[in-house]
This record gives sequence, structure tokens and C-alpha cells, in this order.
Amino acid sequence: MKKTILIIGSGFSSLAASCYLAKAGYEVTILEKNATIGGRARQLKKDGFTFDIGPTWYWMPDVFERFFNDFNKKPSDYYTLDKLSPAYSVYFGKNDLITIDDSLEKISETFESNEKGSALSLKKFIHKAKTNYDIAIKDLVYKPGVSPLELVSLTTMTRLNQFVSNVKRDVRKRFKSDKLRKILEFPVLFLGAKPSNTPSFYNFMNYADFGMGTFHPKKGMYQVILAMEQLAKDLGVKIQTNSAVSKINVSKGKALSVIANNMIHSADVILSGADYWHSETLLDKPYRQYSENYWIKRVFAPSALLFYVGFDKKLKNVDHHTLFFDVDFDIHANAIYDNPKWPEEPLFYASFPSMTDDSSAPEGKEAGIFLIPLAPGLEDTEKLRTTYFNKIIERFEDLTSQEVRNSIIFKESFCVKDFEKDYNSYKGNAYGMANTLLQTAFLRPKLKSKKVKNLYFTGQLTVPGPGVPPSLISGKLVAELITKHHQL
Repeated sequence: MKKTILIIGSGFSSLAASCYLAKAGYEVTILEKNATIGGRARQLKKDGFTFDIGPTWYWMPDVFERFFNDFNKKPSDYYTLDKLSPAYSVYFGKNDLITIDDSLEKISETFESNEKGSALSLKKFIHKAKTNYDIAIKDLVYKPGVSPLELVSLTTMTRLNQFVSNVKRDVRKRFKSDKLRKILEFPVLFLGAKPSNTPSFYNFMNYADFGMGTFHPKKGMYQVILAMEQLAKDLGVKIQTNSAVSKINVSKGKALSVIANNMIHSADVILSGADYWHSETLLDKPYRQYSENYWIKRVFAPSALLFYVGFDKKLKNVDHHTLFFDVDFDIHANAIYDNPKWPEEPLFYASFPSMTDDSSAPEGKEAGIFLIPLAPGLEDTEKLRTTYFNKIIERFEDLTSQEVRNSIIFKESFCVKDFEKDYNSYKGNAYGMANTLLQTAFLRPKLKSKKVKNLYFTGQLTVPGPGVPPSLISGKLVAELITKHHQL
């Protein structure tokens, strides 16, 4: 008789784990609380428009390839990937725009035109970032985070100062232009921390950006979720939606079952891909590894205020991905990490998938996604959402020299309360727990429960960290632990 595994949640990490476990011969069932699968990577469809609710950037394509290769598949078996050219643009003021192209050579020319001598500095910086990327992908991120010894070979290869210094210090040592500095510092926001709190080693994100490029799956990021769902089902995984888990039952120190929709679902192993903090609240207190005080003291990645907007015309002077850094970067970061509050003048990001993907909007119209990073746990009201939409649209119109307000067909919003309601996210965080020095590798919450046998965790709050590629890796790591401790 096969061993049974129940997985809570159907985000990237859960789906990845389900595929590996089913391939290994386990009988796997996923319980998803929402009506559709995907966790934070769900989709919104309205009036002929299609929006990715969550992730919109496809970076580190080699991680996706490695995942599908593990099942003798390729991403192209499921979806079509386009490399964006340009990758993105950054506004620093009206008529003050830097465009990041699709190759390091072109990007170096852009840097040189902004700061003499910076092309050579950039190439050296990216060469070092590539070394770190190779070490990260081949060594660090595919380790299960169970022992400090996992970092021994890493520190030997990269020198200890890669973890003592930080991204901000390294960037500012090499580049004088404030604009170029901001462009190089922004990718670590994908790791959920300020550049000044992120170890230098994580500059491998700059290689992911400039060295590998930015991609877009046709029909959106949700195609990756659908691909993983198809793979999982082909491997025999069962998926039940509208199945919110309300309790993990433990007897004699072993996780035996969960309760969902007032029904008991028994299994040999329970794996939660839901928010780690929330997952532990499903346990009686004696079985929780981490206290409320533990979570309060962690550095969480930001939450976000998102708007999904349908425009009745095509927009100009923007690219598929466009960043708006026309206000003080550090002041906004301070409002997220040091003095949590709504930022007076927010940085924001906009995505217009319909510029490269006709499926995103009806002909002649534009789909726009706007994101303001926020501190988790902030007050979230309709009045605040409206106020901040007006702030960014007014700036957007001024910076891009076009009127758009009267072209809005509809707008939907998603913020702290929605992250809490839809994903049981701790304080409504959007990206999990930041990759700071004290929250790296074995210092993150564990994949395997220390208090309950047969209970495991995966996702952005455990190893290796926040982001879509790390979530795929997290699913693989926890599957390997389960197969090690629960051999068939």
C-alpha cells in the first residue's frame, strides 16, 4: 500500500513538492482553500482583460528548466517564453528615463552614457555576481537548511566578507551615479530586504537581471501554474479546491490528519505550503516550534498595494515593466522597514503585459498592474487605497506625458487585508521573510518540524527564501527530506 501525503496549499512550492513526491511513488493530495489553485500566483479575468494577481517577473529561467527537466520535460512543452526587449525601464523624473535592454553589452553602453567608466565597472560587477549566482544555484539554495555546515564550502569559495558587507555598500563603492546605483540595488527587493541589510553575496540577483534577462510566458505567469498542475495530475496528484484546512491533528507527537470543511483527512505525512506562521496556528500550542514573539522579531518582506486597471486605449512612453523611482528610495524603504507607515511619496512599479501579449487585453486596450511596496501589518482601508491610487496616477500622467485617468474602464485593488484573507499571510506580507544575514539558509524556519513527527513545511518563509524560483526549489528540498525520512 502506498504512503499517503496531504499538502496544504497549491502555490509554486506545494505544486513542485507534489510532483517530486508523486514521481517518487507516494499518493499525494493537495487541499487548497481558494476556488482556484496557484496561491499568490492566481489570475484575475474581467471584461476581456487578464491579469496575474501575484508574480509578474520571470527571472532565473534555468531554475524553471531544471524543475521540468527533473521530469524529462521542458517549459516549452507547456508554455511559450518570450525574452523582453527592453527588459524594463526606470523613470527618475519627467523626461528622465533609463531603459535596461536585453543584453549585458547594451546595458553597459547605457551605463557608460550615464557615467564615464561605468561600463567596465559594471562588467566586473556582473562577472562577480555570476560567480555568486553559480555558487548559489549549484551549492547554497539546493541545501535543506538543516546545518551550519552547509555554509562552510560556500564561505570558503566566496570569502567571508561576502556575508559581512552588503549590497548597498558594494554598489556605491563602484558607481557614483545615483540612478545607476538604484537600478543595481532594486533587484534585491525581490529578496524582500533593504540593500543595506542584504549580504553582498546576494548580488547574484544582478546577474539574474542583467546576465540572464527578463522573460514573459505568453498568457502570463499563471501559465507556469497551469503547467505544474498538468504535470502533477499526469503524475497522479489529486487536487481539491475550496478546501480550507482548519486544524492539523496530532497524537502522541505525530501528525495524523487534518480537518477541512469539517471532514477529517488522514495521511502518513502532512506538508504545509501555506504561510508558515498560519500553518503553526493550525496546531495546538505545545506543538508549535516558533512563538508569536519569534515571528514579531523576524524581518518580513513587504506587503503591497496592487491595482489591476483596464484602460480603453493603448498607452505610450512605458514598457512591459516600468519602475518609477522619481522619489526618494531611502525614505520609502524607511517607511517599510524602520518606521512602518504609509509612505508619503511612494515608489511604484507598473506592468503592462498587453504591450507584448495580445491575450492580456482586448484589441486597442491596455492592461495595467500597479504595485506600491508597503510595510506589512499597516491599516488598510478603501479610503487609503483610493488616496494612493490618485497619488500614483497623477505622477504617472505627469512622468509619461499622457492623460489616462479618463481612459480607465475599471480598477480592482488588492492589499494587506486581501493577503491576510486569501493567503492567511502573516500581517499581510506579500513575499515571505527577507533574506537578511540572520535569516539565511539554516537560520530560516525549518522544512521539518522539530516538535511533530510526519509534519513538514515549504514555501517563502522557509528555505531558500522569497520569490518564484526559490519556491520551486523549496518544494524540491522538502520532497527530498520526506523521501529520506519516510522511505517507501
